[in-house]
Amino acid sequence: MSQFTSEDEALLQSMLRQLLQSVKEKITGAPSVECAEEILLHLEETDENFHNYEFVKYLRQYINNTVGSVIEEETEKCTSAQSQGEVSGYDTLVQHVTKKTRESKEYTEMMHALKNVMMVVVESLINKFEEDRMRNKELDSKPKKGRQSGYDTDNCSDSDSSFNQSYTFMSQEQLQLLVERFDPVQPKEVRQKALQTLCIAPPSDILNSESWPNLRKHLTMSLSDPDAAFSEKILRFYAKTFSSSPFNMTREVYTSLARHLELYFLSGEYSLRISAGLDVSNADVNRLLKKIRLLNEYQKEAPSSWIRHPEKYMEEVVESTLSLLSVKREPDHPASPDFLSPIYFLALLDIKAVWFKKWTHAYYSRTVVFRLLEKKYKSLINAAVQQCLDYFEFCKAAVNTNSKISEFSQQHCSDKQNFSYTGSELQHIYFVHSLCLLGRLLIYKQGRNLFPIKLKNKKDSVTVTDLLVLFTQLIYYFPSHQKTALTTQTESYSPASLAMEILQAFCDQAGCTAECLYTDAVIDALLHPVQSLLSGKEVYINCLETTLIDVADILARIAAVEDGLSFLLYGDGENEKTAKEDGPTAVHVIVQFTKKLLHDDISLLSGAEILPVVKGAFIFVCRQMYRTCEGLQMLIPYGLHESIGEAWKKTSLLSERVPTPVTGTDSTSSISLESKNILLWEETLLDALLNYSATSKGLFLLHGTGALNDCVNFMFSSLSKKLQTNEYEEFGNRVIVTQMATTPTGAVALQSSGFIKALVTELWALLECGKDDLRITQPKSTPVDPIDQSCQKSFLSLINLLTYPAVLELLSQQDIPNKPMYSFREVPTDITDIIDRLIILNSEAKIHSLFNYEQSHIFGLRLLNVLCCELNTLLLLETQYHVSQALLTAQAENVTETPEGPGDFIIDGLSVERNHVLVRINLIGGPQERILPLRELDKGSDPYPWPMFSSFPLPKCYLAEIPRKAELRQDKDLDKLLSLLKSPEKQSGWAEICRKQFCKVMKSRPDAISGKILAELIETFVLHLSESQSDCCFSTGSYKGENSKRKADKEKTLFSN
Repeated sequence: MSQFTSEDEALLQSMLRQLLQSVKEKITGAPSVECAEEILLHLEETDENFHNYEFVKYLRQYINNTVGSVIEEETEKCTSAQSQGEVSGYDTLVQHVTKKTRESKEYTEMMHALKNVMMVVVESLINKFEEDRMRNKELDSKPKKGRQSGYDTDNCSDSDSSFNQSYTFMSQEQLQLLVERFDPVQPKEVRQKALQTLCIAPPSDILNSESWPNLRKHLTMSLSDPDAAFSEKILRFYAKTFSSSPFNMTREVYTSLARHLELYFLSGEYSLRISAGLDVSNADVNRLLKKIRLLNEYQKEAPSSWIRHPEKYMEEVVESTLSLLSVKREPDHPASPDFLSPIYFLALLDIKAVWFKKWTHAYYSRTVVFRLLEKKYKSLINAAVQQCLDYFEFCKAAVNTNSKISEFSQQHCSDKQNFSYTGSELQHIYFVHSLCLLGRLLIYKQGRNLFPIKLKNKKDSVTVTDLLVLFTQLIYYFPSHQKTALTTQTESYSPASLAMEILQAFCDQAGCTAECLYTDAVIDALLHPVQSLLSGKEVYINCLETTLIDVADILARIAAVEDGLSFLLYGDGENEKTAKEDGPTAVHVIVQFTKKLLHDDISLLSGAEILPVVKGAFIFVCRQMYRTCEGLQMLIPYGLHESIGEAWKKTSLLSERVPTPVTGTDSTSSISLESKNILLWEETLLDALLNYSATSKGLFLLHGTGALNDCVNFMFSSLSKKLQTNEYEEFGNRVIVTQMATTPTGAVALQSSGFIKALVTELWALLECGKDDLRITQPKSTPVDPIDQSCQKSFLSLINLLTYPAVLELLSQQDIPNKPMYSFREVPTDITDIIDRLIILNSEAKIHSLFNYEQSHIFGLRLLNVLCCELNTLLLLETQYHVSQALLTAQAENVTETPEGPGDFIIDGLSVERNHVLVRINLIGGPQERILPLRELDKGSDPYPWPMFSSFPLPKCYLAEIPRKAELRQDKDLDKLLSLLKSPEKQSGWAEICRKQFCKVMKSRPDAISGKILAELIETFVLHLSESQSDCCFSTGSYKGENSKRKADKEKTLFSN
C-alpha cells in the first residue's frame, strides 16, 4: 500500500460502499452509535455472506501477502517443537503463532499503512455524502418541470448501489410533506416521487413519525392501485419494513395489509369462484398471492419476537388475521357457497398450516388465539370441520363405488409444473390445511374446549371424539399408497398420512390421549377393518395391507402406555370381570386376528406381497401386551406363543435353504430378495418370542416352544450389532438377559450363545487390555473412583447376570485354574476366570499378571460384595472357593514388617475393601444386627477407626446390640392368620384368604409380623403355590441340562412364584 493510487482509492470506496449497503438495515435499526459499532464488530458471526464481500476478500489477500510468510515460518517452528514435546495441543499452537505474528515488524507496518489508507477512503466517502446531500436539498427547493419521474427504476430494491440514498434521514416536516404528496388525490407523478423518497428513508423513521397513521391509510388505499408496478413497490416497502423493524412497529404494517385484503375480498370487484378453479399465472391472481404470501411469511416470523412486547400488540396481529380468514359472503348472496375465500389462498401457500402451529406453540400466544377463536371467530373452526366432513363423505362414496381414489389424490401432484388448479384440487388443498389445523388445535386442552360445535347441516353437535373417529376412518377410506417415484414426493399430503401424523401426536401427548383416544368409539373405528376381516364381511378398502399396518402402528403406540394398555385389556371396565360382562375387549379382537394372520386364514390377504409386514405389525401390538403380567394373563388362553413358535419352525426350515453370502461378492446378487424376506421374517418371529421372557411365566412359555436357544442367539447377535431397541419399548435386551439369568436353562443358553464370553472379554479390555495389541495414542486417565465410569456398565451387566440360578449353573463343581504363571495377554472367557483373576488373588503370578492390580482387584471385591448379598450364592462361593479364608490370608500378608515380627495392618484401598467384605459375609443381618465398616477415611489422627482382622472371631464392635423385644401382644386378626397357616387342609381360595388377612394385620399392627412368624408365613405360602397347578409358573419335569440330578431336586423351589 506504499504505492496507493487514485484507482486503488476508488476501488476501496466501491468495496466499502458495497459492504455498508449490505448491512445498512442492521445499522439503521441500531438505537445508538455504540450498538452500530457492536454490530459491525460481530458481523462475521451474524452475517452468513461475510466472507463473500469484496472488501473482506481484499483484506484477506492483503494480509496474506504482507504477513503470510511470518505465519508460515512461526507455524513450522511450533510444529517442530510440538514433535519434541515442547508444545502440545492445537489451541496452544494457534495462540503461539498469533502472538508471534502480532509482535512482528511486518504486522506493525501493515496495520500502520492500512490505517492511513482507510482514513483517506472514509474521509472521501463522507465528503461525497455531504455533497450529495446538499445537491438533493437544492433540487428539492427548485421546481422540477420537465423531469422524468424515474418510476421505471426500482429505487426500492435492496440492491440499490447509491451509498448516500441508504442514509437519507428525514425531518418531521419532510415526512409530513411526504404524506401529503402520497394522498390518493395527488397526481400520479407526485405519488410516484413520494414513493421513491419513502423507499430510501429508514423504515424506523417512517414508523416512529407523527405522520405514520395518515401515511398508513394512504398506503392501504394505494395497494388497490390499478398500476401493478406501483402497488408492488408498496409491497416491497412492506417487506423491507418487516425485515428491518421491531415487532411493535411492523404490527401496524401487517394489520394495514390484512385490512386491505379483507376489504378487497368483500368488495364487488372480487369475483373468483371455487368451481371455476384458479389460474395463478393470471396477473391479478399472482398479485393477490404475493400479498398473502407476504402476510404468511410474517405470520411465521412474528412468534419469535412478539413475546418481548405487550400482549395487545400480538392480539392486534392475531385478530386481524382471524378476521381476514373468516371473510365470507352473506348467506343470501347467490355466490356464497362457491366463494373462494382467503383461507383457500393461504392454504395454497402454507398447506400444512405451519403458521397456526407456530402461533399455538407457546402458551403466551396460544391463549390469545384460542380466546379469540372462542369469542369471535369460531366460524373459522366450523368451516374447517365442515370441510373435513364433506371431504370424508366424498372419499367414502368413492370407495363404496369401487372408484379409484388414488387417481384423484395424485391429480393435483405431478412432476410437471402446473399453473392452474381445478375446483376439486382447491377443495383438497383446503382439506389438507383444515386437517392440519384441527390436528394441532385438538392437542391442547384450550382447543378441545371449543368443542362440541354445531354445524348447519348436522343435527347432532360434532365432538372431539367424532373428529378422532373421522381421522381414524380416513386411514382406511383413503389409505396411503405404496411407495412409488410419484407418491414418495406427495405422500405427506395424503389424507391417511396426515391423519396418522395427528393420531401419532395424540399418542405422544399423555394428557390428551387418556381423554380423547381411550374411548370405545375411537378403538372400534381403529378395529373396524380387523373385525370385518374376522367376520368375513366384504371390505371396501383400497390398499388393505397398508391400512392394517397403519392401524397396528396406532394400536402399538396405545399399548405402549400403561393407561392405553389397560383400556385395550379391559375397555371402560376397571377389571377383567367387568370387561367380560360388557363383551370382548380390543385385546381379544387383536389376538384372534393375529392368530389368523399367522395361520394364513385371511383369504383377502393371501398372497399379498407385504403380508409378512402386516403380520409383524400385529405381532408387535401383541408383544406390547404380553410383555406385562396382566397382558400375558389375557393372552395365554389363545396360545399365541404356540402359533408364533409354529410359524418360526416353518420359516427356519425355509431359511436353511438360503445360501450363505460369499465373501468378496455382492450380497444382493448372491441372495435373492425372497430369501432376504425369509430371513427378515424369521428374525421378526424370534424377536417376538424373545420378548416373552420379559415375565417369569412368559419365559416358561418360551421354553415350551423349544426356541429358547435360538432366541438367545438372536439376542446376542443383535447386541453385537448394537441395534437400537424400539422407541416404544420400556426395556431392552439387557433386561431380558437379567430375566433369563433367573433360570438355569436361560443361563445355559446365555453361555452357549457366547454372550457371557463377550461380556467378560469386554470387561477385561476396559480393566486391563484387549485381545489386539492396539497402538495407544495417549495413555488412559488414572481412575479416581473405585469403579471407573468406563467399567460401570460392565459391572451392572455382571450383577444382573449373576443371580443364584445362574451362579449355580455356571460355577457349580467348577474349580478355579490357579495356574503357576499367567500371560499378560491371557484374557478371561468365563465367570470362573473372573473369580480367579480379580477376586481370589492368592499368588504372586496372579498379581503380577495385572497391569492395573489395585483397580482390577477392587472391581472384583466390589463384585463379590454384591454377589454375597444373596445367601445361597455366598454359601456356594464359601464352600467351593473358601473366599473368606482367601481374604483373611491377604489381610494377614498386608502388614508392616518389624524386627519383632508382623506389625500393624497397612491401610490402603484394598485392605479397607477386604475388611468391608469380610464383615459383610461373616455377619448375617440388617443394620440393627451388624455394623458395616465404612470405605472412606476420616480426617484427623485416626483416619480409619475400624479394627482390621486376619482371623476369626470378628471384633465385637461389628456386632450391634440387639434390644430386648417387648412381649408380643397378639390380637384376633393375627391369631386368625396363624391358624390359617397351621391348618392342614387348604380349602378353595385359601391363598386369597391369607392375602386379605395378611393385609388386614399389616394395616392395623405392621410391627406384629416379624422374625419367626414372617419366615413361617413365607415358607407355608410358597409351599402351597408350588403344589398348586394353577399358580405354578414352571413345571417340575426332568431337566436335560447339566447336573440334571441336582436340578430335579431343586427346580420345584427355583421355578415357583
